[in-house]
Amino acid sequence: MHSYFLRPGDTAVPIVYDVERIRDGRSFATRRIVARQHGHQIFLMTASFQIPEEGFEHQDQMPDVASPSDSRDMAEVFRASSPDNAEQWMREWAALELRYVGDSREGGVISAAERPAQSRLWIRVSGELNGDPLLHQAALTYASDLTLLGSALVRHGRHVSDPQMQSASLDHSAWFHRPFRADEWLLYDQVSPSASGGRGLAFGRLFTQEGLLVASVAQEGLIRLRDRS
Repeated sequence: MHSYFLRPGDTAVPIVYDVERIRDGRSFATRRIVARQHGHQIFLMTASFQIPEEGFEHQDQMPDVASPSDSRDMAEVFRASSPDNAEQWMREWAALELRYVGDSREGGVISAAERPAQSRLWIRVSGELNGDPLLHQAALTYASDLTLLGSALVRHGRHVSDPQMQSASLDHSAWFHRPFRADEWLLYDQVSPSASGGRGLAFGRLFTQEGLLVASVAQEGLIRLRDRS
């Protein structure tokens, strides 16, 4: 799926989704989706679906990291880094559980020699979901937007919650490689290869605890400093 965020959404009113059937083939199906509010397009997405089949197999190796039980609760990290916004952040993301592994900022647990902007955490949906694979993919898509753009700020010692930052997702893409459960721990390995011109680019890989690479994501977002004083 490849999506673009055009305008801010309004959580107080319904969203109208227009779905265009682009193609239905024997193995693949393609859809184009437009979301509208207040008479304006606020979101665009193309989605490609495939019937499961056998094929070539290879994947990246999962990084060697601390387990979820040995990692810090993200709420604790947020209280330390942004105490004024911590409670609001936790209310907004109460549907998820997160454990912070570390990042590549000065003194971080990840080497910054080749990738100066990288962070890792464990993530899962709170509670238990039913077995519908599409539900787990939708939940993971929602969760994957939470911290990805923040990896672009690791090198600069900032957080997306910083009151001096203006940040927003501009686009978001996800590729689902293998079956998974979003209510079980997934390692979210995030890296930002570049930030420039008020934008940051970030990529993410999601692994099960057994080391299976189940999804990859990419995002470009606005990371603008409001006040340079």
